[in-house]
Amino acid sequence: MERPTQYRLHNGTKAPLPFAPEEYHARLSGLREIMEMHSLDAVVLTSMHNVAYYSGFLYCTFGRPYACVVTPSQCVTISAGIDAGQPWRRSIEDNITYTDWTRDNFWRAVVSVIGTGKSVGCEADHLTMERAEKFNTFLQPKRGMDIAPATMAQRMVKSPAEIALIKHGSNVADIGGYAIRDAIREDVTELEVSIAGRDAMEREIAKRFPDAEYRDTWVWFQSGLNTDGAHNPVTNRKLQRGDILSLNCFPMISGYYTALERTLFVGEVDPASMRVWQHNIDAHEYGMTLLRPGASCAEITAKINTFLAERQMLQYRTFGYGHSFGILSHYYGREAALELREDIDTVLEPGMVISMEPMLTIPDGQPGAGGYREHDIFIVTEDAPEDITHYPYGPAFNVVG
Repeated sequence: MERPTQYRLHNGTKAPLPFAPEEYHARLSGLREIMEMHSLDAVVLTSMHNVAYYSGFLYCTFGRPYACVVTPSQCVTISAGIDAGQPWRRSIEDNITYTDWTRDNFWRAVVSVIGTGKSVGCEADHLTMERAEKFNTFLQPKRGMDIAPATMAQRMVKSPAEIALIKHGSNVADIGGYAIRDAIREDVTELEVSIAGRDAMEREIAKRFPDAEYRDTWVWFQSGLNTDGAHNPVTNRKLQRGDILSLNCFPMISGYYTALERTLFVGEVDPASMRVWQHNIDAHEYGMTLLRPGASCAEITAKINTFLAERQMLQYRTFGYGHSFGILSHYYGREAALELREDIDTVLEPGMVISMEPMLTIPDGQPGAGGYREHDIFIVTEDAPEDITHYPYGPAFNVVG
């Protein structure tokens, strides 16, 4: 039996993608402008976020490489045989399936589109040392270039279609938040509360997007000491009266991440905790007023730092005050050039989507111990930022159970 290195398995008919074809064609046009600017013959995109952004196909790696190869005239996803026809159905244009019969057939498929000896862009932050070596061995590029910063800059400014989807995501996160609030009571576990929020969000996503693929929606719901870190996993700890809680809802719609994060308490709040909570709310509200076009991330960060320092609370801050949204999750993607940190000089502009999410963490054993966090998502506009998070924050609504 002859075993091919690759083939085209165009099985069935194309599925509806998260966006209209015109959206993907506009993104590809933007990428091709970048290619022309840097005299590149082709780009090999290997990250989940860039492959999905330009082709519509969000792959599941499971230890295998995937790519989207873009030339001046083609956009071809490269996928493993284990996925059969699904990658083609979910790609805006062509797809090639590589086989496992011979090692490195993935790279042979990439070469079949590009050829060798060309000027090729790649994502340097995504290629491992092994894959970078294979990139050079198989493609033998005349010149290589790291295309990741340019693609990230393109992704940071959202199209109207992206903003519409992100608004749906924020609405879904609010629904998850209300489901979690309804589930909170003494002796229930973090796990059971998180399940209530996740289930509510997944059902709402399916209602709003009946043609989508459903994956990766999750909840981090923490209590007591477990609230000290923003990304602490869910445990089976039972809630107790007076516990500080951290509600974190993350609906995923076709690879697009949104979030809702709130501080809550079970039944009652002691005075020391109320004081810290109010300081964090004040920082949150102050930060909201700073998200204006023309302001830099570093400038905004410095102002909130001063605000907290004046209240002797800055020492309890552990990370930045917000970040971009788009095709990303806890598994993949990051638009690091749009984070509210001291070392980021990016200037806000209309069309960017960014959160305001100050967090103060008081160490265990001190009055008011725990992690306090509020989180709203904003669309940067020509005027005041548009807050698309509507679940209430603060003690009037979030002392429950």
